[in-house]
Amino acid sequence: MSASAPRPVGPMPSDRVIKNLIARYAELVDDGDFAGLGVLLADATFIGGGGPVRGRDAIERMFRDTVIVYADGTPRTQHITTNVAIEVDEQAGAAVSRSYVTVLQALPGLPLQPIAGGRYHDRFERRDGQWRFVERRVRIHLLGDVSRHLRQADAER
Repeated sequence: MSASAPRPVGPMPSDRVIKNLIARYAELVDDGDFAGLGVLLADATFIGGGGPVRGRDAIERMFRDTVIVYADGTPRTQHITTNVAIEVDEQAGAAVSRSYVTVLQALPGLPLQPIAGGRYHDRFERRDGQWRFVERRVRIHLLGDVSRHLRQADAER
């Protein structure tokens, strides 16, 4: 095959689809799109500092009640997800992942700084041919000044 010939297009590998789901979560939080988070996590249980939350409407409401949003419609954060490790069981249609999260924030009068660091432990299932979250556990181990990010300072612990 020459360098200019198109590559065959096939289905995306499961681990890539799952990485995209993990990245989509960060994008939605940073965009302040809590309705989108409700859709993304509709089949999942979210476990953070406030106890388990399940269902599209409950997850959307939890983010709206917890995360401070500014005039631009965002929380002025950037969630950086690294050290992503994914284990896929194709036959069972199940996967687990572990990753690190670092949350940065900048506002007028608040220089860019890390405000939290921790881990995500996720479970995924493939239903009707589509991968989806079924559980997200957030464990924050390093906590900075989250007073301008969270209405309840311990909401992500």
